[in-house]
Amino acid sequence: MDFIRESFQTSLTLILALDRDVVSAVWTSVSVAVWSIILASLIGIPLGLTIAIGNFPLKRWVITSLNTLMAMPTVVIGLVVYGIISRQGPLGGFGLLFTPSAMIVGQTVLAIPIVANYTLSSIKGADQRILPTALTLGASPLQSVFQLIREVRFGIMAAVIAGFGRVISEVGVAMMLGGNIQGYTRTMTTAIALETSKGEFAFGLALGGILMTVALMVNLILNFMQQR
Repeated sequence: MDFIRESFQTSLTLILALDRDVVSAVWTSVSVAVWSIILASLIGIPLGLTIAIGNFPLKRWVITSLNTLMAMPTVVIGLVVYGIISRQGPLGGFGLLFTPSAMIVGQTVLAIPIVANYTLSSIKGADQRILPTALTLGASPLQSVFQLIREVRFGIMAAVIAGFGRVISEVGVAMMLGGNIQGYTRTMTTAIALETSKGEFAFGLALGGILMTVALMVNLILNFMQQR
């Protein structure tokens, strides 16, 4: 118990003192996660919307594939993206490997199926008469789609929040594509894994507490917006 108590005290000291390594890891995690979820939303929301309201061959197969991609291990995504952006890969000339940009690419790929699937589910759960009613009342196809999005906006917000939570807490993509470089690509999760393995339990505990706080704040924001 003394070990746990001392570790909590040390972790609190690191947080209150704004330890440079702690601040760097937090900033890298949050910035990479924010950019990743923005890009994933720009792709995933229209994708989920298109699948939900479209009628095309192999639609059931596309939905099954989307569900499968949600469960894809992060190390597999990291491996595929690594092969694409490494020096021997087709995008090797851009020098993306072991940079925050590489982490953003990998985490965007990770979040797209989550955002798309949650968007798809929220639209399928909405009243199916929304689109026909809007069109009957004189709305254009684009206006009717925007009305549908307005009706399911909280489901789409939940999709974005779920995707954000997934990318900010993952380890495999960040480790494989970022390289866990101190002060550059080290995130909270990779720092927790590294420092704990080195015996620096207090440092890992400090970052773990901040990570939980970020997740709590994101969910509080979602609840506040839903109540409004």
